Amino acid sequence: MVNEGYIVGIVETFLIGVGLSMDAFAVAVCKGLGMRKINWKHTFVIALFFGGFQAIMPLIGWALGTQFAGFITPIDHWIAFALLLFIGGKMLLDVVKGEDDDDACACCDADPRLDLKELTMMAIATSIDALAVGITFAFLGVNIWLAIAIIGVTTFALSFVGVAIGNQFGSRFEKPATVAGGVILILIGVKILVEGLLG
Repeated sequence: MVNEGYIVGIVETFLIGVGLSMDAFAVAVCKGLGMRKINWKHTFVIALFFGGFQAIMPLIGWALGTQFAGFITPIDHWIAFALLLFIGGKMLLDVVKGEDDDDACACCDADPRLDLKELTMMAIATSIDALAVGITFAFLGVNIWLAIAIIGVTTFALSFVGVAIGNQFGSRFEKPATVAGGVILILIGVKILVEGLLG
């Protein structure tokens, strides 16, 4: 049975969506850098891939998590905290190590053609963290359909904006966006832990 004592609300779900979408945003910025002139059709497709995978991954994680929710409910707030801390911490660590610049921009190509195979790989890579978040949703009584809709739409919108920003302003926003995403996820993890401990 899922713990009904603290249910992640719409605002928290939106903030989780923003945090999760920061990797996709950074890659979208880089894709925008690779366009000599912004291609709105390609921008839509890029955002659709990132938003779609970001929505599918939590659903998969939720489906897996519901199989074990009954056994883990007493410690679910610790699991949620640990997963969000790990994901957020990894994002911050990547910025410190400079891995985001290397990984994201390695995907950039001045060639204006859109490689769907490459785009699929990038979309999967930037949405793996959402799989772990989906597992926490199974323990927190989240309306999964509303959650994946919010996360998917949020990622779509930010990725769309990211391509446009990359084309117009360059890569200056990549690191701040990733830092913000990591901090948001950590803070939500702390909130869930405190609420769980206080009952």
